[in-house]
Amino acid sequence: MSRGKIITITRQYGSGGHDIGKLLADKLGIKFYDKELITLAAKDSGVSPEVFAQADEKMSNSLLYALSTGLYNYGNGFSAMGDLPMNDQLYILQHRIIKEKAEKEAFVVVGRCADYILREYDNVVKVFIYADLEVRAKRAVRRHEIEPSRARQAVSKADKNRANYYSFYSGQKWGAPGNYDLCINSTNLTTEQAADLIADYLKIIDNKS
Repeated sequence: MSRGKIITITRQYGSGGHDIGKLLADKLGIKFYDKELITLAAKDSGVSPEVFAQADEKMSNSLLYALSTGLYNYGNGFSAMGDLPMNDQLYILQHRIIKEKAEKEAFVVVGRCADYILREYDNVVKVFIYADLEVRAKRAVRRHEIEPSRARQAVSKADKNRANYYSFYSGQKWGAPGNYDLCINSTNLTTEQAADLIADYLKIIDNKS
């Protein structure tokens, strides 16, 4: 088991989850993993990071086939992983990397079903970050150069994709409060305030243990 806490952050699109997680990691002096996992997976597999980036946090239907035919076995990896679409290859590689990191270090990780992957670890704190749709739409326009006229639709579509991805690989409902230790509405919070809230929560539970 790793030293210190591992914080998993699940986030609605445009809620600021990436920035909050990065700042939290900086405040705690621990590693931060988001897109970095794509780079690590690409290095392990030899697949281009750009190819994996296109498949990141998107589901496919092929894993069900792999499970039903015995192609995949958790713990041993795919016996025919190259036969699977990039979506599934990336998920499996990130799954393995996250668990390997969890055995060695404390860190903050964003997305990738990390809360589910690390569900058996007792040093994991699971956080869900959400915000009002209008605020998230404005952030999408500002940060991702999305046309204002289609920002709300783009945000809703991104959330649906994340929910489908999470449900497909975990069998659980994305965003359901019972799946998390702490849910934060970032609508009226700065990035620093949200990160401080999580840091304060960590102090509270540490003092109780």
